[in-house]
Amino acid sequence: MPRSLAIAIAVTDVLFMSYWGIALLALFGALSLPPDMMYGDYLNPRVVAWNWSFFPLDLVFSIFGFLALSASRRGDPIWRPYALVSLILTMTAGGMAVAYWIILVEFDPSWFLPNLALFVWPLFFMRGLIRGMVPQTA
Repeated sequence: MPRSLAIAIAVTDVLFMSYWGIALLALFGALSLPPDMMYGDYLNPRVVAWNWSFFPLDLVFSIFGFLALSASRRGDPIWRPYALVSLILTMTAGGMAVAYWIILVEFDPSWFLPNLALFVWPLFFMRGLIRGMVPQTA
C-alpha cells in the first residue's frame, strides 16, 4: 500500500472513531459539547437522527480501512479490495453530507469542508487501486 494512502486511511478512520466515541459519550451524558462547535440545528431531533444515520456507514468504512491497513502490513493482497470498499464508503458518507449541506444552503466551513474532503481525497487513489486488481495480460 502506498504510504500516502495508508496515512490517509489511518487519519480518516482514527478521526471518525474518535468523533463517534465523543458522540456516544455526549449521547449518554458523560460529555457536554459546546454548541458553537456543533453542526447547524444540532438539537433538532430530525437533524440528530440524520447525523446518527451516518454511524453504521462510518463504522463500516473505518473497519474496512483498518482491515486494509492490517492486510497491507502482512503483505496480503486482500488489502486492495478492502481499501477500495473503504474509499467508496468514505466518498459516499462525504458526498451525502455535502449534498445535505448544499440542499440547506449551509456552508459552515467547519462541517462542509471536512465532508467535501471525504468526498474528494479517495478519488486520488481509486484508479491505482482498481488497476492493481486487474490481471495483467501478456
